[in-house]
Amino acid sequence: MVVRSILCALAAVALVLLLAKLTERRGSWDRDGDSAPDGPTAGHAGATMSALFLLVFAIAVIVPWTAADSARQNTHAEAQSLVEAYWSAGLLPAGSRDTIRDGLRSYTAFVIDDEWPVMRDESRLTAEGWHRLDDFRGRLDALSFTDGARKDALDDIRDQVRDVYAARRQRASDVEAALPSGVLFFTVLTGLAMIVLPFLLGARPQGRALLPLALMAAMLGVGVYLVFDIDHVFAGALGVAPTAFQTAVAEFDRVPWAG
Repeated sequence: MVVRSILCALAAVALVLLLAKLTERRGSWDRDGDSAPDGPTAGHAGATMSALFLLVFAIAVIVPWTAADSARQNTHAEAQSLVEAYWSAGLLPAGSRDTIRDGLRSYTAFVIDDEWPVMRDESRLTAEGWHRLDDFRGRLDALSFTDGARKDALDDIRDQVRDVYAARRQRASDVEAALPSGVLFFTVLTGLAMIVLPFLLGARPQGRALLPLALMAAMLGVGVYLVFDIDHVFAGALGVAPTAFQTAVAEFDRVPWAG
């Protein structure tokens, strides 16, 4: 994507040079040309550059923001399914109830303490998390009851675990979500262009005139840094924390042990 974009940019530059050469040969409405920093060419280029930067910057902010919000909602759905399964286990006999609740607690604690740092630092889920959930599901499938209430409770737990699987698969997709490299590249490129454009147009700011340009450059630098900082859903300023799972653990403690 980046290579093709660079080729398109080079083609556009070549077109500008060609048009400039043709208008130079044929003459123009202004015999003196257009070399003034506040001329029509400079004004058009400046306005267009500003619009391009705002467009790329908006994409670079809105997309991660939306992805983080969706991932946060998904973690709440996964945690809620764990809590509902924990509640339903209270209707089972003591041995089966303890096995299921211990499994739910173990998986939730693993996600908080072990898996979340990997998601934050390496942008992936752990294989151990899948193994733990598979093992828990296997022990759950080994249970069987003929009593109506207990059978319904077990079926409900299995449904909740299937929901946990679905939410975990979505979390696996969310953790890999990131902006295309081209968006980040052009965010930096257009930001730099906004800074150097006045100098390319012939401006030579001195003294107090440097202050607004320096302030703009500083704000652009912070903005570009934030774009990189929020790029990954589970890291950075917008990073999704394991709050939903921590809340689930608190809910486990609140649920009566015997249902």
